[in-house]
Amino acid sequence: MQQRAEIKNIKSINTGKRKVKSIGIETFVFIAIILAGFMYIANIMGAGIMFKVIMNTAHDLLLNTVFLIMAMAVLAGALSALLSEFGVISLLNKIFAIFMKPLYGLPGASIAGAITTYLSDNPAIISFSKDKSFTKYFKNYQIPALCNLGTSFGMGLIVTTFMISQGEEYVLPAIIGNIGAIIGSVVSVRIMLYFTKKFYNYDESKSSKTKDTEIVEEYREIRDGNLFQRVLDAMLEGGKSGVELGLAIVPGVLIVCTLVMILTFGPSIDPNTGKEIYTGAAYEGIALLPIIGEKLRFILEPLFGFTSAEAIAFPITSLGAVGAAMSLVPQFIADSVITPNDIAVFTAMGMCWSGYLSTHVGMMDALNARGLTSKAIISHTIGGICAGMSAHFIFMILV
Repeated sequence: MQQRAEIKNIKSINTGKRKVKSIGIETFVFIAIILAGFMYIANIMGAGIMFKVIMNTAHDLLLNTVFLIMAMAVLAGALSALLSEFGVISLLNKIFAIFMKPLYGLPGASIAGAITTYLSDNPAIISFSKDKSFTKYFKNYQIPALCNLGTSFGMGLIVTTFMISQGEEYVLPAIIGNIGAIIGSVVSVRIMLYFTKKFYNYDESKSSKTKDTEIVEEYREIRDGNLFQRVLDAMLEGGKSGVELGLAIVPGVLIVCTLVMILTFGPSIDPNTGKEIYTGAAYEGIALLPIIGEKLRFILEPLFGFTSAEAIAFPITSLGAVGAAMSLVPQFIADSVITPNDIAVFTAMGMCWSGYLSTHVGMMDALNARGLTSKAIISHTIGGICAGMSAHFIFMILV
């Protein structure tokens, strides 16, 4: 009996799984939830249309999102390897350590990841995390927090320039939005580090800078060969890690993002009649998240200064895809339903969240920290809210 009890509670080192009874209460709860979810969606758009939408959305995500992320990861991986090979990462670590350590609790080298994601998208920072010349500056509990840091700045340049392009009166709000996103990123990373320290049983009092650590920070390894060979090897090896990353995030992006898209967007519009209609096209959905946002309007308006219910759609949509959220802005401006304050909040929350619900799972999986995914999402949800609030209050003070 004792042996059987021991077997029941054994955790596999290789799989991270444990043994339980074949059929339990969670089996029936799971079946009930799955059936209720599918029946709810099928009742709105029809069972046949529902499965068609799921397949078309997943297919489109694979072709237009995953491969795009893979392409960015390959380029970012090559850039990361070059920066490490020629000592740029080491230089950044020394220069920015004075800022990054007190603000984020991360080494100065992490600024390279933040800059890269600002210029591209969230997953770009994962390529850095696969580079040993980069991760040597990090303790084990700090590496999962790179997911939150990178996501906080994902598509930052695109979001900022897009908001500025809407008119001169939106230049200052966009800049304020960037400041709000930085504040949100600090909150998100700090909360995440609290969870990761507990997860890795990190004891600050027992951690001290050893002689080996100082040697690692003072010296770096370089590849053999002449300058041309080193450049070529660094780019190819870094790009190869980007391909591996692109493959690793396929399940997370397709499964989670498909669900988020269905809950975020509504039916298509018939061009002939102008009525809403379900055709089975990719990204059609039941628009449940915007409905929830409308119910929470009494909370969101005082926090972010929104003057219309429609404005809530931007941060809600940013949960799944900030690119889709940006497409709402021109119409909002044309309908005069948003103000410059809203643009500041949109920039902060769009940049800080940048579709994290659809990327966090894949990113945490690529970081080998799947067990911390829920903690990363909770941390970043709070960080994005703080980003929007900060932008709103800063705007009120300055304007």
